[in-house]
Amino acid sequence: MYFCEKYELINKTMEVTGKIIVVCPVKTGESANGTWKSQDYVVEYYEQGSQYSRKMVFNVFGDNIDKFAIQEGQEYTISVDVDAREWNGKWFNNIRAWRVMSPQNTQQQPQQVAPIDAPAMPSGMKTPDPFDPSPTQQTSDTSSDLPF
Repeated sequence: MYFCEKYELINKTMEVTGKIIVVCPVKTGESANGTWKSQDYVVEYYEQGSQYSRKMVFNVFGDNIDKFAIQEGQEYTISVDVDAREWNGKWFNNIRAWRVMSPQNTQQQPQQVAPIDAPAMPSGMKTPDPFDPSPTQQTSDTSSDLPF
């Protein structure tokens, strides 16, 4: 049970929004399942609160290369899975993109909201000014200029 809880914490979706600074050439090969293709990209991004950029190389595999159509110099939000594999006694990280979206697609469209009629103000009261920090006061003259 502890392992499952730990795994759920680690297996969260990781997203990075940044600019593509390098598009590597497509690599192809043959495997038992047929022909495969893979392409690496480098994204430059800023972590929240940091003034320095970070860079990350990620991989797109198979038909997703054409589907995502990633271009150098463009900004994207990239959802990735991080995994590691062993080869000849050495371990290598694999950061594979499973979704790539341009910022225009990630922003939700503002919803149209019907205007609401403002409630009627009691007689002798003025409409509140949203830029005036003082509370609404009666419009008739009072002997004091103090707001309280």
